[in-house]
Amino acid sequence: MSEKITIYQKPTCSKCRATLAILDNGGEDFESINYYETPLTVEKLLELVQKLNVSLRDVLRKDESLARDLGVMSMSDDELVQVMVDNPDLIQRPIVVRGDKAALCRPPENVNALL
Repeated sequence: MSEKITIYQKPTCSKCRATLAILDNGGEDFESINYYETPLTVEKLLELVQKLNVSLRDVLRKDESLARDLGVMSMSDDELVQVMVDNPDLIQRPIVVRGDKAALCRPPENVNALL
C-alpha cells in the first residue's frame, strides 16, 4: 500500500499511544492528528465514518457521562454529528486512515489491517 497513513488520536489515550507505537515500529511514515488541537469538522467526521464503513453511532462513546448528560441517544444523526464535533470526548479513538479505508483501533492491533 502506498497511500499515506493518518491517525486521529488523543495523546493521553492509552489505545492511541499503543496504536502510535505499532505505527512507529512498522517503519512507515504517518501523520498524527490530535483532534483536540485540530478539531474535526462535520464533513471530516462523516468522511471518517464512511471510510470505517460503520454508522455514526458506532463511533459514539455512549458510556461517557457527557453522552448521557446531553441525551445523545435520542438525537437525530444531524444533531449527533454536530454534538460529537463540538465534544470530541464522544468520538471513539484512535481512527487510522489509509486511502479509502479506515480502522477504529480498539484494540490497537486493528491497525495491522492497514499496514
